[in-house]
Amino acid sequence: MEAPPQIVWFKRDLRVHDHAPLLRAVEQDAPIIPLYIVEPGYWRQSTASQRHWAFIHDCLVDLDQSLKALGQPLIIRVGEACEVLKSLHYNHRVRTVWAHEETADLWTFRRDNRIREMCRDLGIALNEVPSNGIVRRLKSRDDWSRIRNARMAEPILPKPAILKPFTSCVSECLPQKDDDRFGQTLPTAQQVGGRSAAVRDLNSFLQTRARGYLQHISSPLESDRYCSRLSAHLAWGSLSTREVVHALATRRAQLSPLEKKTFGRNLSAFGSRLAWRCHFVQKLEDQPSLETHCMHPAFEGLREDGNREDYFQAWANGQTGFPFIDACMRSLKHQGWITFRMRAMLVSFASYQLWLDWRVTAPYLAGLFTDYEPGIHYSQFQMQSGVTGINSVRIYNPLKQGKDQDPSGTFIREWVPELKNYGMQKLHEPWLASSDLFFEQGTKNKVSYPPPVIDLIKSSKEAKEKIHAVKRSELFKGQSSEVLNKLGSRKRPHRKKHQKHKAVQLNLFN
Repeated sequence: MEAPPQIVWFKRDLRVHDHAPLLRAVEQDAPIIPLYIVEPGYWRQSTASQRHWAFIHDCLVDLDQSLKALGQPLIIRVGEACEVLKSLHYNHRVRTVWAHEETADLWTFRRDNRIREMCRDLGIALNEVPSNGIVRRLKSRDDWSRIRNARMAEPILPKPAILKPFTSCVSECLPQKDDDRFGQTLPTAQQVGGRSAAVRDLNSFLQTRARGYLQHISSPLESDRYCSRLSAHLAWGSLSTREVVHALATRRAQLSPLEKKTFGRNLSAFGSRLAWRCHFVQKLEDQPSLETHCMHPAFEGLREDGNREDYFQAWANGQTGFPFIDACMRSLKHQGWITFRMRAMLVSFASYQLWLDWRVTAPYLAGLFTDYEPGIHYSQFQMQSGVTGINSVRIYNPLKQGKDQDPSGTFIREWVPELKNYGMQKLHEPWLASSDLFFEQGTKNKVSYPPPVIDLIKSSKEAKEKIHAVKRSELFKGQSSEVLNKLGSRKRPHRKKHQKHKAVQLNLFN
């Protein structure tokens, strides 16, 4: 009879490199069950989508190959985690489970609480290891940056030399990418997942693409090339944050004097975003209710009664009548990624001009983002909706953003082909065109593009008034310092010209 195995439970950490739970389990000199659980309950959440599963599927195929090379293939189980672990405990005498601490959504938070309770009842040792600079049970936000930076400075853990196999446990089949349980298939140019793609994307960014990082970071036409495109790899764990931090430091140390002129500032900005990424995930770790409740309680009840389904459908389907908004949403739906400024604009437009509650729009965009990271997602939705109480209210003007970021109209014409024959004068504001421009040139076929769903100036003005009315209230003033003390950044903003609006622009990893 084989010796009792130890489980290494993979969640959002789909790699064998820099994986502390895996390495610590191997050090116990026991057989290993490397486990991934496809949890039906999770995939029924409104935030989960087939797009996520397609990326995870790539990661799991890569992970299985890496584990096979170490002597033990990945074990797949389909079912609720408590039942899966309980079954492995009874059938294979499992008494030890290793896993990374997971900071994700409320569903996983509650699942992990059930797992801890079950393990206590069954006498299973559950060993949870810190992950990605996130500090569990953080006593004071003042300590976080020091702890995070110390962890990032630690050496990258090597992959194990070999795994002691456990042959009595056979894997179930990995569900296909288009399995119905993961929801409808989205039209997509899906980013490739997995460790091999992650390393390739990291190297190409640091070696070549980063030279245009800051110049093109806000451009919907160029950002997919010049941004790192590491966000999905970090979200699902085919790379660790520490690996990227170390790779960045190595690259910066190798820069020649000439390269420093082209890469130096770009790589520095990228490093700042890595730190900000951890900062926002830490917010959710400290306060899991950010998924469901406003960061500042004074804003509760502000939008709940104002949600209009017709506005939501127009926004979600790229039919608002504002060409740049619609182009960004359609591009996102097709590709699963768009740069941060455009994400912020989409959320701002929905929250301010359309006055939709962030709890209605956040699940929808979560399913569209291949790189859905709950800690960033909910913090950003609240920031861009003006309900944190510790950030400036910034209402994006989609006309200005369109003219600034798509001055030639190329992006709009690509994703809103209804307007492909419009001249630049009216491309961003087609409602100003004379009536005959709503017909395709040379025909009597009406262009099927809607008029604006709202009056932009009026809706923006009303939104500002409502937000500032809350800020003037006694409830707001009484609780603002408490919110800042618990969740606010301790880093003072820089004054350099190129870092204008840094508090906004650094918040989402690109």
